[in-house]
Amino acid sequence: TYGRNTSPDGYNIGLKYQCVEFVKRYYYEYSNHKMPDPWGHAKDFFDPTLKGGGYSERRDLIQYSNGGDSKPRKGDLIIFDGHTGNRYGHVAIVSEVSDTTVEIIQQNPGPRGRSRAEFALMNSDGKWHVGHDRILGWLSRSE
Repeated sequence: TYGRNTSPDGYNIGLKYQCVEFVKRYYYEYSNHKMPDPWGHAKDFFDPTLKGGGYSERRDLIQYSNGGDSKPRKGDLIIFDGHTGNRYGHVAIVSEVSDTTVEIIQQNPGPRGRSRAEFALMNSDGKWHVGHDRILGWLSRSE
């Protein structure tokens, strides 16, 4: 971390140059989207109490669970749970989606990570699952 990035109007974008700062800066600069709750670690972007398609008041976005009825879309935020090496989780931006893959762009992906990554996308009985064991779900601007 190298200090905090804030907008000219004082909105907390995040700790430079962490994954949360990247996705919040993208949403702020390209969509003029300010999250009502500008705080929290990456994994906290996902609210486990919300049902698929539920509205996240903290993020002003619609939340979908991995393995639910909705397929991720370009521009969505994809949320990874924490693990032993990173208890804070990770968040990235969906950059491409096909019927079989999801590509993400990310900042600070870890020592062996790359700025882009691709995962399998599977549909079974109308349920969409991104093939990574730590993906909790994704947040979307609207239906």
